Amino acid sequence: MGTSGSRRETLIVGFLCAAWYMLSSASNVVGKLALTELPFPLTMTAVQLCAAASLSVPALALCGVRSTRWPTNYWTRVLVPLAIAKLLTTLCSQVSIWKVPVSYAHTVKATTPLWTAGLARVLFGERVSRGVAGALLVIAGGVALASLTELQFDALGLGAALTSAALLALQHLYSKRALQDSGVHHLRLLATLSGLALVPMAPLWLVRDAGAVLRAQVAWNRAGPLLLADGVLAWLQAVAAFSVLSRVSPLTYSVASAAKRAVVVGASLVVLRNPAPPLNVVGMSVAVLGVLAYDRARAAARRAPRPALPV
Repeated sequence: MGTSGSRRETLIVGFLCAAWYMLSSASNVVGKLALTELPFPLTMTAVQLCAAASLSVPALALCGVRSTRWPTNYWTRVLVPLAIAKLLTTLCSQVSIWKVPVSYAHTVKATTPLWTAGLARVLFGERVSRGVAGALLVIAGGVALASLTELQFDALGLGAALTSAALLALQHLYSKRALQDSGVHHLRLLATLSGLALVPMAPLWLVRDAGAVLRAQVAWNRAGPLLLADGVLAWLQAVAAFSVLSRVSPLTYSVASAAKRAVVVGASLVVLRNPAPPLNVVGMSVAVLGVLAYDRARAAARRAPRPALPV
């Protein structure tokens, strides 16, 4: 029974990962096309957050997920910071794929382990093993090579992708902790964070983008469907990502995320056909392989026996 249950869980996680990869690739490709038609990343962010908050309501009802009563201090201590991080991550991600090719943006986001290690060192004083440090250097080298050879390099796009990677590192850590501490359904957490993120997003969009979008000379017969599709796809891939995160350890999720990054890079190169010199592709490949090496090195470091305390 135990073996059967384990096999079934493995199949479920494998199916969720495959769905996550496909949806994420489609979301990024559609998002790039939408930003080409309507170059307003703040508007794209608002659409994605609105889609996540609104579509989650019927999905929660359909799944029979009950409402959750959060402790007051949990809102201010965990949920609000996570919602702000989600807002900024989504916005930075949109800016990055607006300014640079999707393949390059996701190569830069492969630096998430670098940010994770750096934040752990600063916040918790954690040191990494030599194997992990070597993998981090490989990631940095791959991203540097991809940056030097990127034909459509843009400083703002690079900065936005790096910021998104740093915020993702924080989100993965604290979202997993929130799921474990509260026992809340992962879709409920996604809906809560998206709704909270809309609170600062709404006035910001009204001040910054609303007038510009209305005045823009846009072919809405193309931009409208792309915006709608981007919102739905972004929500679906977020549901898939949270579903994987709720079922596996942070380390396994990190490995799955690295594989997803490779799929998105490959899909964007094939579908969008942005020019990529051979060295640029090499840099992307090195960065993704560095992430996989990082995950393996971390797993090895965790399995290694710790020295006994002196008597």
